[in-house]
Amino acid sequence: MAQIKITLVKGLAGTLPKQRKTIKALGLGKISSSVVHEANPSTLGMVRTVAHLVKVEEV
Repeated sequence: MAQIKITLVKGLAGTLPKQRKTIKALGLGKISSSVVHEANPSTLGMVRTVAHLVKVEEV
């Protein structure tokens, strides 16, 4: 499968606890932090949950 680069572009203030846990589970912490993950269904579902907070690029 392809790999995706996920970058946190918005802060977590005012977000739901579920969204905060999802960001932490993806390995993101501060704004502008990035991680590379395999584009499998579970990762894509997590990205969909926090799509308004992150930017996704194909690597």
